[in-house]
Amino acid sequence: MNLKEKLCSECFTDQGLKLLAERIGIENPENCINCSNSNGIKLNIEQIETLAYRFFVVGSIFKPDYGASPIIQFNEHKKTNIKLSKSLQKDIKLFEKELGVGFFHYGPRLWMLGEIEPLKDLQDKKTRKSIFKRIIKEFPTVLLKENELFYRIRINPENPGAENEYDSSPYPGKGRLDSENHQVLYGSQDLEVCIHECRVTVEDEIYVATLTPKKTLKLLDLTELIDEECTEFESLDLSIQMLFLASKHSYEISKELSLYVKDKGFDGIIYPSFFSLVRSGKIPFPTVYGISTRRIPQYKEFEKTCTIWNLALFGSPIKDKTIGVKNINKLVLNRIIYDYQFGPAEIN
Repeated sequence: MNLKEKLCSECFTDQGLKLLAERIGIENPENCINCSNSNGIKLNIEQIETLAYRFFVVGSIFKPDYGASPIIQFNEHKKTNIKLSKSLQKDIKLFEKELGVGFFHYGPRLWMLGEIEPLKDLQDKKTRKSIFKRIIKEFPTVLLKENELFYRIRINPENPGAENEYDSSPYPGKGRLDSENHQVLYGSQDLEVCIHECRVTVEDEIYVATLTPKKTLKLLDLTELIDEECTEFESLDLSIQMLFLASKHSYEISKELSLYVKDKGFDGIIYPSFFSLVRSGKIPFPTVYGISTRRIPQYKEFEKTCTIWNLALFGSPIKDKTIGVKNINKLVLNRIIYDYQFGPAEIN
């Protein structure tokens, strides 16, 4: 056995750690130098560190109303001071021994939990409009041109072959950007995101329309990573990211923003999908020494890959003939695959 392979999946007591180790490690039929088991998936030092990071750090991510942060971190400068289940206390000792680290409660910078001034101003009806004005000014305008394609999913439509079935809902108000008397057609260039956004099941009759503009459309792009000369605590860029990665409690703000953007003469909005992170497999709001990677130039392209964008087009663009239906297909789910993560269940 390679001496760099220090542990194997069978060394661990916690089942989640075992299964995650099996996905990270490598097959080697020789006996593990720690537990002497030949059946376990072997791990070298780098893989052991990856396992610790994915289980204890990524697996402990806490999501308040806005933002997100891990609860646990580890490094070589601190001793372990967290109390978990008995099985995990035993497993932690393996990491301490092999990595020379301690596990501790992580105190994040408060911007990671939504303590950002523009985001707080968006939550206050008295100051919301001032941030809307900044959004129009600081985020770019883009043009969706003729022959560009995007998709729209419908579940169990009454007449799946009719083009009007793929227009905006005649009963608006339930979505992130539509409201009473303000219709919005939602779509995406990422078909898998479309499928997930619609919460389809294997029992559904699913249809997808391929759509294309019949004229150039003016859109406000809220997915762009804008340059700012400020700290994270004053960042409009992070505020918008957190707004669209938040759940239904944020809809009041985004609906009002949608109406504001429409009144300013835009045909629609490009915005970050709520499912961007599960689609890209990235963790929310990563940092380097507490600094958001969105603010580090070398990470700009990486950060762009973390955002999957959706389209929201105002009104009834198919009815109004600003959007055309290129074709309609039935969509059949062949199989569903889940890529999942383990973490500690109890943290005291």
